[in-house]
Amino acid sequence: MRTVADHIVATLKASGVHRVYGLPGDSLNGLTDALRRDGDLAWQHVRHEEAAAFAAAGEAATTGRLAVCAASCGPGNLHLINGLFDAQRSGVPVLAIAAHIPRAEIGTAYFQETHPQELFRECSVYCELVSDAEQLPRLLEIAMRTAIERRGVAVLVVPGEVFRASTADDTRITKILPTKSVVVPSDGDLATAADALNRAGRVTILAGAGCQGAHAELLQIAERLQAPIVHALRGKEFVEYDNPYDVGMTGLLGFPSGYRAMEHCDALLMLGTDFPYRPFFPEHATIVQVDIRGEHIGRRVPVDVPLVGGVKETIGALLPRLREGRDTEHLERMRAHYRRTRNRFDSLARAGRGKGPLHPQSVVAAVDRIAAPDAVFLPDVGTPTLWASRYLTMNGRRRLIGSFNHGSMANALPQAIGVQASHPGRQVVALSGDGGLAMLLGELVTLRQQKLPVKVVVFDNNALAFVELEMKADGFVNYGTELDNPNFAEVARAIGLHGVRVDHPEKLEDGLREAFAHDGPAVIDVATVRHELSIPPKVSLAQARGFTLWATRSILSGSGDDVVEVAGANLRQLARE
Repeated sequence: MRTVADHIVATLKASGVHRVYGLPGDSLNGLTDALRRDGDLAWQHVRHEEAAAFAAAGEAATTGRLAVCAASCGPGNLHLINGLFDAQRSGVPVLAIAAHIPRAEIGTAYFQETHPQELFRECSVYCELVSDAEQLPRLLEIAMRTAIERRGVAVLVVPGEVFRASTADDTRITKILPTKSVVVPSDGDLATAADALNRAGRVTILAGAGCQGAHAELLQIAERLQAPIVHALRGKEFVEYDNPYDVGMTGLLGFPSGYRAMEHCDALLMLGTDFPYRPFFPEHATIVQVDIRGEHIGRRVPVDVPLVGGVKETIGALLPRLREGRDTEHLERMRAHYRRTRNRFDSLARAGRGKGPLHPQSVVAAVDRIAAPDAVFLPDVGTPTLWASRYLTMNGRRRLIGSFNHGSMANALPQAIGVQASHPGRQVVALSGDGGLAMLLGELVTLRQQKLPVKVVVFDNNALAFVELEMKADGFVNYGTELDNPNFAEVARAIGLHGVRVDHPEKLEDGLREAFAHDGPAVIDVATVRHELSIPPKVSLAQARGFTLWATRSILSGSGDDVVEVAGANLRQLARE
């Protein structure tokens, strides 16, 4: 007898899916048993359903293909929601199979009852309840197709008994594969954009993740416009490498040079980016925005010329309309600014001497030197993302994946699980905060059980450091952010992983090389400076007042030692301004 669950498994396999991330439960038994009987589509067991969703998001982000997670009814599938929000906001195709309570009990306040089709509506492009076994083949196809074509999350809510229901042996199995389309703006829109750019004297380009696959075209239009290229965080891996026009990132984590390049332009060309921070946009520039999703245009700043199309195709159509022989002054000034900024930042990342703890910049710089040319890096939200954005070098083969839109703690390790599972021969490096790692610490056991050789570098500063930065900027005394951590290397060894503890600058490179060379998962626990400051490219008057107020309040509340420690940790930055 063929079951509905058998049909799901067959459809997923035909569509190129190789694994399902999840945690078993009674309402999901029909599906997990179908996976057992199939023996080909892998069940990728995790220790928390949130990790299953993050892992699927990590796989989808690096492969570009549909990834799948599943969870049992009630609290089981409810745990998926954070990882699914991340996948949805990152624009990656994920199918979530959410098992449900028995159909006859829906609406009766039954044990573990929730309403998943309502709960997941906000974090999905498609979310439907399968109320009858005959519906499932069609709804499954719609869900998969919607997730792939709209690049988002589709949720299929399936009562447990529907998985076990029989279906006709001749029910058609459909391959659900991505289509390829070329979208180019109209001639009229292109002419309007070209006129705006041709009239401008100083053009800056802001490039994002939509520039994936358009690196050569991006350099061509920068050369034609003599425009410096500023990249958004998600655009770093596609924009920064082999790019003589790059002047760094902008935003709270960015470079002063990136901020200045946007501040001083009279026309801004936005290519495949939905950069969210309005204070970093120029106030009086003409803005041309290119995005394949028209609904994203103008969400952050008023746009003078909207262009709906793929970045690669739109640049190709726009280039012949742009005048040549432009003045190079704006570009050269911003390049010089970037060189000064880069030199100062790099000086802060030199390997230290003497006692620890280590400056986090030097840790990421060392990881960058030692990691493989095609490594995948996954930084946790907070300070690991900050230092990764400034000190990891992209080369067109490396990848940088994170919770850059949703901004969730604890993303690095579970996303690394999905990346490593789908890329078994590739080096995968999670850059974990101590708070983020502790939040989903059980997923270290997943690395062991699934034999996934992820390298986990822990920035162990005994604090929620980025939260402390935010508190300082707002004038609050740090409170509730201290972490009493174990030795994470010892924890790793107790679990059965390779563990290395680095608490001295001179041990860093050897410790990293030892762990990276280990044939299996490894944890490198690095003691880092707690109060390392990151000066944003634009310091507002409110932030300056906030730091002053924080220092005053800290001293008055008896935390004056923190003020002294901050000064000591960051004196080298101030000396190089």
